[in-house]
Amino acid sequence: MNEPDAPVIEILELHKAYGALEVLKGVSITANRGDVVSLIGSSGSGKSTLLRCCNLLEDSQQGDVRFCGEPVIWKGQGASRRPGDPKQVIRIRTNLSMVFQQFNLWAHMTILQNVMEAPVTVLGRDKDQVETLARSLLDKVGIGDKCDVYPAQLSGGQQQRAAIARGLAMEPRALLFDEPTSALDPELEQEVVKVIKDLAVEGRTMLIVTHDMRLAADVSDHVVFLHKGLIEEEGPPDQLFGAPKSARLQQFLSATQSH
Repeated sequence: MNEPDAPVIEILELHKAYGALEVLKGVSITANRGDVVSLIGSSGSGKSTLLRCCNLLEDSQQGDVRFCGEPVIWKGQGASRRPGDPKQVIRIRTNLSMVFQQFNLWAHMTILQNVMEAPVTVLGRDKDQVETLARSLLDKVGIGDKCDVYPAQLSGGQQQRAAIARGLAMEPRALLFDEPTSALDPELEQEVVKVIKDLAVEGRTMLIVTHDMRLAADVSDHVVFLHKGLIEEEGPPDQLFGAPKSARLQQFLSATQSH
């Protein structure tokens, strides 16, 4: 994982099916260092599946996934294809922090403990150093005063910001967001959007699956519109949102704007 100029994430001709249902039909995506790439499209277009294939939470049947220039090692073919090197999987996942739609915080731990858990147990880092980092990250996302409370005592927006701090605590090469705002009320959504915008300004590499077109327009360097498992159109946000070429994308955007 040491090719400095290689894309952080490179997905080449990826195919993924659940039995007879083809969800991804040969999708290629590149995120260079500091790129924010948003994936948009209607439900069932393959966005979240693509994200999960990216950090190997889902197995794909064909195509390649490369991380910082290093290709994933596969064994088997087609439906029986799996990553072949468990150590490589852990190393890649450790460098790709996933932020889920439903926060996935541990209910029995305080917010501070939630943020500290993985760097201490997975990376074996010094507890005091991790605590200092965790507190600063919770400050950064605007909930530094919530260190000692439990997830159930926080609003959805606060929980999602805690989940982002937890992802950042791993000091990953890239962050993967799966619909980070869709479980939130519009007011709380804005708190999370602000954090994501700040991360974009910092130059963090991010892949964002989102239904929020404003978020995609504001933070992305590149937007990918998926339709029925294929890339229907992609490009810079001003082009995709300002002058969409494909009829399908025009239709999708007018439907999302009418809500």
